[in-house]
Amino acid sequence: MNILIIGGGGREHALARAISTSQKCTQLYAAPGNPGISQFATCLESSSDNPQAIIQECQKRKIELVVIGPEVPLVSGLADALRNHNIAAFGPSAAAAKLEGSKYFARDFCKRYHIPQPAYERFTDIQKAKEYARLIGPQSVIKADGLAAGKGVVVCNTTKQAFDAIDMMLEGGFGDASQTILVEACITGPELSAFALVDGEDVIWLASARDHKRAFDGNEGPNTGGMGAASPSPDETDSLRKDILENILKPTAKGMVADGTPYTGILYAGLMLTDEGPQVIEFNCRFGDPEAQTILPRLESDLLEIIISHCNQKQQEAQIIFSPDIAITVIMANKGYPGSYQPDSIIKQLDTLSLESDRFIYHSGTRRNEQGDIIASGGRVLSITATAKTYREAREKAYDTVSQIKWENGFYRTDIGVF
Repeated sequence: MNILIIGGGGREHALARAISTSQKCTQLYAAPGNPGISQFATCLESSSDNPQAIIQECQKRKIELVVIGPEVPLVSGLADALRNHNIAAFGPSAAAAKLEGSKYFARDFCKRYHIPQPAYERFTDIQKAKEYARLIGPQSVIKADGLAAGKGVVVCNTTKQAFDAIDMMLEGGFGDASQTILVEACITGPELSAFALVDGEDVIWLASARDHKRAFDGNEGPNTGGMGAASPSPDETDSLRKDILENILKPTAKGMVADGTPYTGILYAGLMLTDEGPQVIEFNCRFGDPEAQTILPRLESDLLEIIISHCNQKQQEAQIIFSPDIAITVIMANKGYPGSYQPDSIIKQLDTLSLESDRFIYHSGTRRNEQGDIIASGGRVLSITATAKTYREAREKAYDTVSQIKWENGFYRTDIGVF
């Protein structure tokens, strides 16, 4: 089978590595891919925001299945366009992907289907937003309604911080994504990322992870797209997994069917484990990043066979086995991220680094220059993952690999996987 992966980040690198090992994979392509993905797939120049170009590539290269990594093409309807041309796509429709594409849609959906979440209100007016922020108290969360690459959330500890965030967003801080904002009550507790494979009302638990979203050690600094992750979450238990399935994941799947927009693909629920139980922070309509780089190295089953079974509406027949081992992923980012940063610094000797079988380097934001050097082209640049029997061992292996990477303009948190 010929497969195309859409995207060019660390998540797609992890997908490419996993899919390439399947005996059912004849030829693997990626659009646009990156230098790391090119070790496993032929990289195409087609842009993920041009559905017609992708369809033409599929027809030209006899591609039978497209695995869509990032959220933007899913929200824009790439899966719908592919299916309309009889090309199998792994990912939800645009209508279902609104669970991620609009935070207000997700909040309204949870409210209608009694899925636990914090108190919130939606605003387009600065003064009304500030009145509500003052009402709920000094601690609040201000969110851009639309997609903002994981950066459209500001957690506020004072009313002034909330007012500043409201001003910034409604004055265009995230462009169209923040024309509408949500002001939410700030709930507390450990965070857990729950991943499930969903086909209509059929929900299969996959794995959990703990994402580290703040830029700096000790959970300080601004929110990012994720500075590292651990899988499984240290909080996962049999009873918690059952609670999440019965009270969040299954009601979400049933609600989407009831709304006439059945969900297919990976559903990722970002949760806060409060004293009252798990509550939804957000939904993602795909594997997370960096969670994919943490979860997929633990998958012992054939990922491509799982995807094929799902696309054939036979996901219950798929064998899904995860290793009990721990995986830790550390993100190396450009100094200044998630704010402004200087791109295109050289990462030295990355190609020649020799890794043991339980260590992985995924390219999250790299490209090659004309001289063939790997350069840091994005905010988050490398995802370094290691697996071991314990969190401590996995951390030590991951940071040992980080220490071997020669990149003067990079920074990373030193406390990923510390609980």
